[in-house]
Amino acid sequence: MATTWLAVACLFAAVPWRAVHAAGSGDSAQPIPGAISGTPLPRVEARSATLLAVGIVRGDQMTIHVSRSLDNAPVRDATVNVMLRGVVHPTTAEADGSYTLHTKDLDVPGSAGLVFTVSFAGTHEDLKGELRVADAAAKPQDENSVRQLGWWVLNFAVCIGFLMLWSRRRKASADQE
Repeated sequence: MATTWLAVACLFAAVPWRAVHAAGSGDSAQPIPGAISGTPLPRVEARSATLLAVGIVRGDQMTIHVSRSLDNAPVRDATVNVMLRGVVHPTTAEADGSYTLHTKDLDVPGSAGLVFTVSFAGTHEDLKGELRVADAAAKPQDENSVRQLGWWVLNFAVCIGFLMLWSRRRKASADQE
């Protein structure tokens, strides 16, 4: 009976150990940045008196949403150009009302000032913002993984100890009868 409990305890203790070490060894698929993993995607906001532009960077692509400050209505059918690192890049209008920019300049780590130039309905506005791209080589460290593993081991040790004491007590009471 005790060996069965010990085998089950070893099996459950191995599960968190394997999960912690598989994450860093390349055994599992690479997570998508900004998805459930918790690492935020690079983002830039630029405002003027009448417009708000929000750009979200995924690799070498930026998705830009332009809206009116007054009612937060999307600005469609506009011409949007982005000046990034001294170079003007045209954008492509998408069906959902957003604009897409493709350039390798978005992959360069560090801070860069940018200007969204929005032209629509006879108006022309420049919205200035700052893009901060983290170094891709800098891997965020999860300092909680060792602590969490320690809590799992402690939890299983306490449970195993409780089950062993309970099993001995039942066996002792069965022997007395």
